[in-house]
Amino acid sequence: MKKFLVFFALINITCFAQDEFEIEYFLRGSEVTDISAYGDEIWFATNGNGLFKYLKKSNKWEQFSTSKGNLQHDFFYCVAANQDFIWAGSIDGLFIYDKKRNNWTKRKFGLGGQLSNWIRSIAYDDYEKVVWIGRFQYLTKYDEKTKRFTDYDLTVRGNPKSNTIKSIKVDGDSLVWFGTEAGLHKYNKSRDISDSRTITFFDNRFNYFNGEGEQISVSALLTERNNLWIGLDEFITAERPEFNIGGLYRFNRKNDWLRFDDSKGLTGNGINDLELTGNFIWASTYQFGKAAKEIYGRGLVLINRLNNQVIPVRDNRIPQLINKIFFDGTYLWMGTNQSLIRINFFNQLAQWDKGEKL
Repeated sequence: MKKFLVFFALINITCFAQDEFEIEYFLRGSEVTDISAYGDEIWFATNGNGLFKYLKKSNKWEQFSTSKGNLQHDFFYCVAANQDFIWAGSIDGLFIYDKKRNNWTKRKFGLGGQLSNWIRSIAYDDYEKVVWIGRFQYLTKYDEKTKRFTDYDLTVRGNPKSNTIKSIKVDGDSLVWFGTEAGLHKYNKSRDISDSRTITFFDNRFNYFNGEGEQISVSALLTERNNLWIGLDEFITAERPEFNIGGLYRFNRKNDWLRFDDSKGLTGNGINDLELTGNFIWASTYQFGKAAKEIYGRGLVLINRLNNQVIPVRDNRIPQLINKIFFDGTYLWMGTNQSLIRINFFNQLAQWDKGEKL
């Protein structure tokens, strides 16, 4: 039933009047950088206002920040959760919240210097009970069983950007993907990650990513069925128009790469984030201005993963620059540079299903 409603919700968003579905705004004035959930809790990381916890059942909010006196930092880029802990990545190391003790601790990393304490991506692997921590330089694994942090150097062919982690995706019980500023690492969990035979690196060599562009910078990852969806950064200049050309790739985990870009309906070639609802992929896009060398938000698009149709979402209530998209099973959350947005298209659709609207 839920997939049925999602399908018609997407038709509603793209085809019918804008006031047919409900949009709510939260955390106005906050730049929301990441969203994560576990059970009844949804956590939001912000760049300047700390962390927020939302309890779905009780509809209650709690802020952790310097202004509240319950956290000694306000600038966060990523957050991950499990039953007992919250891990939040900042520009100054890793912050860990013990739910039972109601206590925050801070972890800093020596390898790589101060810049390597910029934590840009975190993923919790519930299969292995491991936290993967993507730093500006180096990858770190925290093993809950041994309570040990281990650092790994993923540098390939002497390119330091292949060790600059931007995105992490746990892919079932066998794989983890690490997106970097120079390509994509695939890690097979059947062996220790320190064994080089367990990692495959994809850049634009050997016709990976169709051999397109000078370099591959991976900004977002999404898994579904037999495919991995890979969103790329766009960074081009007049002098280097092929440097990071961006785009969205559907990869079948073998060597079949299907690229989506503005020539196929994307509103921008830079990808900030990806989410899945039913048979649709949501992508938040941007364009990199060659002259001004700035990022311009280009809003949302939907990709029908059955027929590859690209559908732009047009709604003046939604900002063009969207950092994160998260579907909690009922609501679609979007973190922007201005606020947090929650879209509820299920209530209206439930009324339609009851025959109240045809």
